[in-house]
Amino acid sequence: MTDKKTLFIDGKEVEFTDEPNLLEVIRKAGMNVPTFCYRPDLTSFGACRMCVVEVEGRGIQSSCTMPPENGLKIHLNTEKTRRIRKTVLELLLANHDKECLTCEKSGNCELQKYSEEYGIKQIRYPEKPIEEYLPVDDSSPSIVRDPNKCILCGACVRACSEFQGHSVLGFANRGSKTVVQPMNGRPLGQVDCVNCGQCAAVCPTGALTIKSDIENVWKEITNPEKTVVVQMAPATRVALGEMFGLPAGENTIKLMNSALRKIGFNLIFDTNFSADLTIMEEATEFLERLKTGKNLPLFTSCCPAWVKYLEDHHPDMLNHLSSCKSPMSMLSPVLVNLVPKHFNVTRENLVVVAIMPCTAKKYECKRPELTENGRPDTDYVLTTQELGRMIRSAGIDFSALEPEEADSPFGEYTGAGTIFGASGGVAEAAVRTAYEFATGEQLKDVDFKPLRGTTNRCRDVELDLKGTKLVVRVVSTLKEAEKSIQEIKNGTAPFQMLEVMACPGGCINGGGQPRSCDDSKIKAERAEGLYKEDEELPLRKSHMNPSIQKLYQEYLEHPNSHKAHELLHTVYTDKFANSYRDI
Repeated sequence: MTDKKTLFIDGKEVEFTDEPNLLEVIRKAGMNVPTFCYRPDLTSFGACRMCVVEVEGRGIQSSCTMPPENGLKIHLNTEKTRRIRKTVLELLLANHDKECLTCEKSGNCELQKYSEEYGIKQIRYPEKPIEEYLPVDDSSPSIVRDPNKCILCGACVRACSEFQGHSVLGFANRGSKTVVQPMNGRPLGQVDCVNCGQCAAVCPTGALTIKSDIENVWKEITNPEKTVVVQMAPATRVALGEMFGLPAGENTIKLMNSALRKIGFNLIFDTNFSADLTIMEEATEFLERLKTGKNLPLFTSCCPAWVKYLEDHHPDMLNHLSSCKSPMSMLSPVLVNLVPKHFNVTRENLVVVAIMPCTAKKYECKRPELTENGRPDTDYVLTTQELGRMIRSAGIDFSALEPEEADSPFGEYTGAGTIFGASGGVAEAAVRTAYEFATGEQLKDVDFKPLRGTTNRCRDVELDLKGTKLVVRVVSTLKEAEKSIQEIKNGTAPFQMLEVMACPGGCINGGGQPRSCDDSKIKAERAEGLYKEDEELPLRKSHMNPSIQKLYQEYLEHPNSHKAHELLHTVYTDKFANSYRDI
């Protein structure tokens, strides 16, 4: 007697287990049907009707909403299913702004892809009059919204609601007038969007795209009077290669260094260095809070979407937020203050660019408290996707590059710095250093694997600092963070440190990364790439980084010193809850 369950796909017997729908069974079997609205990490919607299949005895069914059953006989490409898909495509194209050559998603658009695959050459339906086109919304510092390219798949609406518990985007009107828009039709930059970019990450067309700074950066690079320095976040190195045919999770940092030099960047540094710097400051701050019992639990402050969420929704909780700037916003002022001294460059001609996995970093660099004399510490933020496009436009064969090292002294980092890119990495790095700072003893086993994971979005881990028991909680998505906030407010929170990343799985799945929404395994592979580098590096604790030690000896004195606070810390106040709604 066997409990094996099978069904038949185009006559082939296929076994299934706990797959939630027919579409996942089809994909597991190495086959596929097209879809616009389905994303494995979101609830099934069944809106686009592209994934229809023909089930014997059941007729036409949406494969993303129909659960698998033993003995079903499914046909993927019958005359009926292909006719339905072609009709769907024609109806969508009739209402679509078809300016493909100038669209940000050209070449990476699912509507474009399926229209070509299904041979759509003519549209039988009346096209939308030009006078009915809606204005493009570029009010956000991170995202551009073009409603004329929206196909009403609802993926962005569900991502905002299910990941962030936020519902910034929603459906409005009815029938042919239906649109997806922010509340009351207001511009995206005037609502409480946290700029995480998950809406753009799941959008199948050019309706939601990353606001590009590529041309601005090219202008700076080609200006002979400017010295353009660049820093790269941990998560970018395990995702950029996907844009050039390399496997997800492959560490391409040395190829990135080479590509950035060929593009024309003058000095190349690594944000992993300032991740180590962040740990020096944050671990010290955490131990001080443990000692005094004030403002616990401590909230990590690396994720700008999380910081903005607190400002907009829980300004009364800002005293829990670490005063540490993010690694990006720590390294930039260090570069601004020290590069002119060490590399014979004037501040006026120094341009600081950051390569980030995160669209919210574009918002972060514009915050007024992250400026010096009215000028941002970070002049421009490029996402991983934008860097990939720059490499292509420069005619660089990425996979054929010779590996190169970053520049010194701000390119040296430990394994603790590199794991910042995965959910749980900040907390794990902090614990490695906090333990040795608190006990004065060497921590032999630095791997805190219970803190790791890309699927479980809330994890509590109990730790022992030589008799001092503490609980660290790691969450990804703001929906999970909100639950933790409510626990704090009702007095049931068991944890003393809370790490929050707004994007599912952490920065490895940031809104600026190459798309991973159709394959949840990609997030795990990227995270594994970071942990692999951590294991291979000779130093795995932030406070062991000799360049960090030298920075303190020569410039910052000691962690949480007055000088360190001036350069590496910031203050959040209730005023941000309102002022940033209008950025």
